Amino acid sequence: MIDSNEVQQVLDLIRPQLQADGGDVRLIQIGEDGTVEVELQGACKGCPMSQLTLANSVERILKERVPGVTRVVPGL
Repeated sequence: MIDSNEVQQVLDLIRPQLQADGGDVRLIQIGEDGTVEVELQGACKGCPMSQLTLANSVERILKERVPGVTRVVPGL
């Protein structure tokens, strides 16, 4: 089981980079299969680059730092 506090701590590390561009990220839920669902907020929410941000920043860093994370998906 993935520790939500650990995921939140990593998101807190990523957050300043997103906030510098007028955005933010919020944890929605963690699935039993290791899927982390997040919501990009602010400028990131409607940005055409949001999928790239999710894959290259949020997902990559979470997978590196939190054992058990298999993928990161956008929340609806």
